[in-house]
Amino acid sequence: MLAALALADASGSGPYYTAGSIANSASGVSGLYAPNTFLTIYGQNLAYTTVALTPADILGGMLPTVLAGTGVHVLINNIPANIYYVSPTQVNVLVPTSLIAGPASLQLVVDGLAGPAIAITLGTAAPSLFQLDSTTVLGVHLDGSLITAQAPAQPGEIVVLYASGLGPTNPAAIPDQIPQIAASVTPMSDFSMLINGTAVNPQQILYAGVVPTFAGLFQINVQLPASTPANPQIQIGYAGTLSPTGRILPVE
Repeated sequence: MLAALALADASGSGPYYTAGSIANSASGVSGLYAPNTFLTIYGQNLAYTTVALTPADILGGMLPTVLAGTGVHVLINNIPANIYYVSPTQVNVLVPTSLIAGPASLQLVVDGLAGPAIAITLGTAAPSLFQLDSTTVLGVHLDGSLITAQAPAQPGEIVVLYASGLGPTNPAAIPDQIPQIAASVTPMSDFSMLINGTAVNPQQILYAGVVPTFAGLFQINVQLPASTPANPQIQIGYAGTLSPTGRILPVE
């Protein structure tokens, strides 16, 4: 099917993007991708309209692979990704959970007109913390209020951080389906959180897994060590696959 599609380029009217204009949606880093990870494509002529996913698009707990009236599909190894947002310059998708680690090809198609096929590499996990800004991770207090410089966390406090790309879970994610129950990353014993490069005691990581009713979103419930310094760098992930450096959590 793809061979019959027209290939657009920068000078044409079809979708145009490059490997460098694709990024992990949480961290904004190119090349950090895995199954069940949010990915953003930036470019030109990616859609004819601007549309975001709404509850009406979710039928029977199943996520759409095209938003009504947009004609935008994103194929990764010829498998349609779940679409969360489209606009002429940005498209947000969830990498299909049925894929496995290794080389892959990504292609965006608008009403039968295809952009370039871009070679990407999927990891088993692509840990990334969502961010309030370029350096501050997204976290909340247990009452649900945001952790900010004006409302910082305290050493010893239990906080919740939000992430993408934490890898396989138990039970496993079901393709195109919104998770209805909690599912921890697996093996949980391999997951770690680092504060200024020092691993948090695993017993203080109370939960790391999916957020029920929100596909692709992970949360980490952690009790900050009593020795946590002010505004520390936070990283999460696995040996050899950690989230990017330079992200801090407001703590006083």
